[in-house]
Amino acid sequence: MTLHVRVISQQPPGGRCNLYGDYAKALASHLDAEAERIDSTLRDAHGEGFPSLWFDDGPVPPADGVILMPDDLVAALEARGVAVPAALSEALEAALERMLEQGA
Repeated sequence: MTLHVRVISQQPPGGRCNLYGDYAKALASHLDAEAERIDSTLRDAHGEGFPSLWFDDGPVPPADGVILMPDDLVAALEARGVAVPAALSEALEAALERMLEQGA
């Protein structure tokens, strides 16, 4: 079964929206997942609006309630029975590092 990844983003995308978009690209590349970005004007972090990242039918919640971290995505994938390759974990960490460097 193919994983469907949806990023709900504001337009133009900002920090977390860009990060979640980069996460989606990494997931698509390393898991052969289908990824899409949906632009929204609804601010509803980790819900129906932006910034949110969904796997199939629902949003992936961040452990800290604020920002999705690579470990949150890995845990959500493993809970679905998806084997997470080391290269994916590294790509997710690299996306987070890029965002942090841009914010500095």
